Amino acid sequence: MQGYTTMVSEALEALPEPPTHVFAQAGVGSMAGAAQAVVASYGYANEPVFTILEASTANCFFRSFEQGKMVAVGGELNTIMAGLACGEINPLAWDIIKNYSSFCLSCRDEVSALGMRIWGNPLGSDEKIISGESGAIGGGVIGLLGKYHNLKTDLKLNKDSVMLFFNTEGDTFPDKYRDIVWGGLLPVEFRRRNY
Repeated sequence: MQGYTTMVSEALEALPEPPTHVFAQAGVGSMAGAAQAVVASYGYANEPVFTILEASTANCFFRSFEQGKMVAVGGELNTIMAGLACGEINPLAWDIIKNYSSFCLSCRDEVSALGMRIWGNPLGSDEKIISGESGAIGGGVIGLLGKYHNLKTDLKLNKDSVMLFFNTEGDTFPDKYRDIVWGGLLPVEFRRRNY
């Protein structure tokens, strides 16, 4: 976990103002736990809203929050987000995440695919981000806010929000990346269940 602290510290130092929202994907939770620990150590006057993002087929954090204790998820854990297909929590990460997270979202593969398309084809002068499946989940969540207004309200997002995301994966499988970003694999169906 300690290795992630440099990445998080550098990201926070690069921001022109403190983040109001931090989104971190979790497999075993090491990166997300390290991110939360570093953000908490900065002692911001207004603590950022911290949201854990995970694959719905490996949603051990989501289930652990529901049950109030660490829960493992078994089975095949089939997801395009291979880096998040863990099913078991790092106990050290859990001790941090359970105390500092505001939300935990269990996301279908389509959410990640949407994030890959949004970041790979930005609007206006936004920079293009080449992100693999595990790294793009945050972009997909933001892309769905127009359809899920309650999520935007619950997360307290508005025009003044300063959001921090961590893209932990590049284009690791070029053919799959093209199938998703250019070929439209895994389109989002806007339904009310499972963000």
